[in-house]
Amino acid sequence: MLPPGARYLPNYIDQFEETALLGQIDTLPWLGDLKRRVQHYGYRYDYKARRVTDDSYLSPLPDWLDKLADRIWKEEIFGAKPDQVIINEYLPGQGITAHVDCEPCFGDTIASLSLGSACMMEFSSLHSGDSLTRLLEPQSLLVLQGEARFGWKHGIPARKSDVIEQRMVTRERRVSLTFRTVVLER
Repeated sequence: MLPPGARYLPNYIDQFEETALLGQIDTLPWLGDLKRRVQHYGYRYDYKARRVTDDSYLSPLPDWLDKLADRIWKEEIFGAKPDQVIINEYLPGQGITAHVDCEPCFGDTIASLSLGSACMMEFSSLHSGDSLTRLLEPQSLLVLQGEARFGWKHGIPARKSDVIEQRMVTRERRVSLTFRTVVLER
């Protein structure tokens, strides 16, 4: 199940693209300032201040990410081409606290591409308290817009396994590429 305004696109990329992306990502340096490793492209997001500024600009997206951003934009998933990507690595037992992506920092669309292991994402409504869960499979794209973007928290519980179709599935390494458009403070 998904909240209103969310779309789930299974098999957004194929196995070959997934393998190539993981190979590219693993040649690049990781930051370890969170409980998980991350890479920032386009702009660096300041987790403590919860903001992005002109000073946060790193460089244009590298070609391999720019091609994906261009594809997502041309398929009209975004109104403007994404200019910021955060890559998160989740090892078994790691997750991300339920949150709404920074509202003044990022535009009205968030898209996350899943690589590696599947996992369950949890959604909780800020207004009604309703909760939903959705399996995020490798090679899938999750798009959050409208109510799903601004009215629901999303997160991944920190655990080593998930119950998928009534069976316990051990997590393996998962990598997500989250595409966003930056809204700079003026």
